[in-house]
Amino acid sequence: METAAEDRTTTVERGASAEERAAEALRGAGYDIIERNFRCKGGELDIIARDGDILVFVEVRSRDDGHHGHAAEMVSPSKRGQVTRVARIYIEARRPVFDECRFDVVAITGETIDILKDAWRVGGP
Repeated sequence: METAAEDRTTTVERGASAEERAAEALRGAGYDIIERNFRCKGGELDIIARDGDILVFVEVRSRDDGHHGHAAEMVSPSKRGQVTRVARIYIEARRPVFDECRFDVVAITGETIDILKDAWRVGGP
């Protein structure tokens, strides 16, 4: 039986592995990775990238298999809101030059990796 600390380490390792696979898939799709694991008081951004001239905030989700649904289903409205708030903090802190930005999801379900471009939109400034 795993202890809570062992289970946490396993979860962190799985998350890091999923993020590495996501970054590889994004690079393969032509994205340039700008930063990974931007953390602030409000939360974390998994990957910040550029897809051509577009600044992209990427949320990574993974599931071992599809028995409980697709990994993309794990991006709830509250998670989208949190990522959006942290993206605003990132823009204020880093001041990247961009004309357009969007939110993508990399969903890893088993061995399948899906890049979902423009997964959600933000209204207003």
